[in-house]
Amino acid sequence: MTSAAPTVADLLLARRDDSDHGVLFEERRIPWSEHVRSGVDLAAALASLVDPAAPPHVGVLLDNVPEFSLLLTATAIGGTVLAGLNPTRRGAALAGDITRADCQVVVTDSEKARLLDGLDLGGVRVLLVDDAEWDDLLAAHRGSPVPESGPAHDDLFMLIFTSGTSGDPKAVRVTHGMVAGPGVMLAERFGLSGADTAYASMPMFHSGAVMACWSVALAAGANLALRRRFSASGFLPDVRRFGATYAHYVGKPLSYVLATPERDDDADNPLSVLYGNEGSPSVIAGFARRFDVRVIDGFGSTEGGVLISRTPDTPHGALGPLPAGVEVLDPETGVACPTAEFDGAGHVLNADEATGELVNTAGTGNFSGYYKNPEAEAERVRDGRYWSGDLAYVDGDGYVYFAGRSSGWMRVDGENLGTAPIENVVARHPRVVEVAAYAVPDPHAGDRVAVAIVASGGFDIDEFAGFLRQASDLGPKQVPSFVRVTEDLPKTATYKVLGRSLSGQRWNSPDPTWFRGAGSTTFVPVTAELAAKLDAELDH
Repeated sequence: MTSAAPTVADLLLARRDDSDHGVLFEERRIPWSEHVRSGVDLAAALASLVDPAAPPHVGVLLDNVPEFSLLLTATAIGGTVLAGLNPTRRGAALAGDITRADCQVVVTDSEKARLLDGLDLGGVRVLLVDDAEWDDLLAAHRGSPVPESGPAHDDLFMLIFTSGTSGDPKAVRVTHGMVAGPGVMLAERFGLSGADTAYASMPMFHSGAVMACWSVALAAGANLALRRRFSASGFLPDVRRFGATYAHYVGKPLSYVLATPERDDDADNPLSVLYGNEGSPSVIAGFARRFDVRVIDGFGSTEGGVLISRTPDTPHGALGPLPAGVEVLDPETGVACPTAEFDGAGHVLNADEATGELVNTAGTGNFSGYYKNPEAEAERVRDGRYWSGDLAYVDGDGYVYFAGRSSGWMRVDGENLGTAPIENVVARHPRVVEVAAYAVPDPHAGDRVAVAIVASGGFDIDEFAGFLRQASDLGPKQVPSFVRVTEDLPKTATYKVLGRSLSGQRWNSPDPTWFRGAGSTTFVPVTAELAAKLDAELDH
């Protein structure tokens, strides 16, 4: 393996003689040595299927199964490019992703293949990993040599689609360095080795599971335990069964695990480090306490343009210290926003002026562009700077706080508000499992604040209103006008909440919803009559 800037192929080939560690899945154990050998064979098989005159792109439509890891191995070593396809996409949207990614081949299984029935894929070949054709293809190329010319650090490795929370997903160009680099860094940061097992339950078609778990296991020479699909009730049993010492998460699933019935022996588990992003401060603290595990929450995106690491002295609720070369800028003027000022309760006094967009002013970071989408790329990169689309503010000590997505700005009584500070306050309520803050239109001007909540046990709106009144760090303009209690929040396959869906429904939903009028501290149920009145006010 190269010492300076390894590729994913370097990490894999370093494991080709390792028979002591490997991929763990359900009752199977596949040594890395066998897995890498099969990956080399599959690399040769894929090369025989693609037209060398066209982009050598292979789509994968699978859950977290060993064949997904095998495809990552094959494309890394063989030079093809793997496009992760989202199985929650349907019909023309899924076909459009396959087309936009220039896939020549799509690898799936008999269950997911039903999603492709009736779609015009323009001659794309579909392979099923649970079909004899797959076994025959591997057998025909068994014993293939490792290609003589390996990939370079900046060569394209994957196309990973964004979550699509603010529109159609974009295919991010992910290079070998964008995957191998974090793998090595995180393995070294947490001191992982062959004594460890990394547990991957987040979907592997997205960046987090690949960059912060799969590659970490490779870099550490550890075992990789795969969960077909995330399960809150199955999380702790899996950790114990596989002996997982490291796991990756994205924010919402932490709250799902935390909502499972508490047991006296929850802390009796081998997990040492849980690393991920988008965990709320209250959930992170609760999870660490209940399961006796170190939870490290970072900040970043698939694009890799802005990365923020939490340090041990990071204040509660902050992402971490603002890195050199990253600033919070006014998205309209491009001028740096002033430092946030707080009152004694921790409420930001100048949120309108202090909140801006996180911008990499030193360049584009690891961002390598969007595949065949120059318009979206131009929106991200302006004047040589990477504009993240994430809102934030910075305190006087240089720590940065997330305030939401720029697409989720709320304009309330003439002030711009981010969603994250509101969500952090509401999430502290003992019965709140999940919360999403979003905007609904105000008939006079701008927006009203709404929150959708998933609650455990009984939910009392009057008690909740009292909780809001006592939240000293919730500003008067941040207090919700609407509260909706639902069984589940609309999400992408990577557990990001679809705020635009909630905003579009406004107060018209089958879920119990309450309304607080201007100047009032109490909520009333949104009946059909009240909903019609609110609609009429908006129309006028």
